Amino acid sequence: MASANKKQTINDQYIISKYMNYVLEHDAYPKSVYKFCKDNKIKEEEFYTFFGSLDSMDKSIWNAFFITAVDAMNRNKEYASFSTRDKMLTLYYTLFEVLTLNRSYVLFALKRYDIPFKNLNQLRGFRTHIKNFAKELIEIDNDEKMFKITKNPISVFSEGAWLQFLFLLNFWVGDESAGFEKTDVAIEKSVHTIFDLFDNTPLNNVLDFGKFLWNEKVRWN
Repeated sequence: MASANKKQTINDQYIISKYMNYVLEHDAYPKSVYKFCKDNKIKEEEFYTFFGSLDSMDKSIWNAFFITAVDAMNRNKEYASFSTRDKMLTLYYTLFEVLTLNRSYVLFALKRYDIPFKNLNQLRGFRTHIKNFAKELIEIDNDEKMFKITKNPISVFSEGAWLQFLFLLNFWVGDESAGFEKTDVAIEKSVHTIFDLFDNTPLNNVLDFGKFLWNEKVRWN
C-alpha cells in the first residue's frame, strides 16, 4: 500500500501547473516568487532550480505548449512521411488543440497588458521554435528544387510562418464557433494558400506575406 505521506515530486511541470492555476484562481499574477512559493508550499530553492524568475515562467509555459504539441506529433508513426505542407498543417492543428486545452490561461495571459506588443514578450522563445520548425521545412523543399531561382528564402519563410501563427492566434482568440471549427478552417485555408504562394511565386521580402495576411484578415472579418 502506498504511503499517504508520499512526498510530491517538484519539477518544472509541477511548478508550471501550480503557476497557471494560481493565475486563474486569483485572477492575477503572483507579486513575487516568495508569495507564489508560500501559497503553493514550494521551497524557493526548488523554484529557482527550474526558473530564474516569474517572467521566465511566462515564457516557459509557451515553450511547454510547443514541446507538448511536437511530442504528440512525433508519436504518430505516419508523421515522418508527411509532406512539408502536411507537417505545417499538423503543427498548427496540434498547437491549437494544446492551446484550447489551456484556453482560459492563454486568453488571460494575452490580455495581461494594455499594450499588445508587451503581451507578445512572453512568446519570444515560442517564436524561435516556430521559426526553426519552418526553416527545417523550407530547407527540405529547397533541396528538392533543381534551380536556385526556384528556391525560397529561408529567413522570409520562417518569419512568414511566425506572422501566420500570430494571425491564426488572433483569429482563435475571437473564434466563438462550436469546437473552434472556424479556426480549423482558417488554418487549412491559410496554410494551403501560403504553400501555393511559395510553390508558384518565390517571395523576395516579407511584405508580400504581410499583404497575404491582410487579405486573410479582411476575408475572415
